[in-house]
Amino acid sequence: MTIAVGDSVPDVKLKMVGPDDITEVSSNDFFAGKKVVLFGVPGAFTPTCSNNHLPGYLENADAIRSKGVDTIAVIAVNDAFVMRAWARFTGGEGKISFLADGSGVFAKAAGLEQDMSAGGMGLRNKRFSMIVDNGKVTELNLEGSPGQAVDSGAARLLEQL
Repeated sequence: MTIAVGDSVPDVKLKMVGPDDITEVSSNDFFAGKKVVLFGVPGAFTPTCSNNHLPGYLENADAIRSKGVDTIAVIAVNDAFVMRAWARFTGGEGKISFLADGSGVFAKAAGLEQDMSAGGMGLRNKRFSMIVDNGKVTELNLEGSPGQAVDSGAARLLEQL
């Protein structure tokens, strides 16, 4: 079942990438006591994710934070090394948090997984965005059109803040 507004985020272990290290973090600890904008992408370096979804959040990071958001984070079913390379390549390093869900445990636990095996990508995230306040989902946006980032994009999320 897909996570819904009012639900708590699932407690799983993720890898958070930084410029010099990769640390394991529980999702409960990551979301505790703060307001977080989390958006999920099918994969780092994929066209829509790299050219549309992530850039919208990077361009609007200050506006999002000005609405009382403590942290902006992106999550993908990729390993931490790919996520670090993507953070560096896109200029997102140090601007938003990059979370690696290498085995898709968050995606599965939240009901946000999709099978993209037909395209050679295996299990991935659905494209989504959410606002999480102290571990509880207060807004959830699932992308309605493949290859786009409108419903789950930064402009939509800014409207909800």
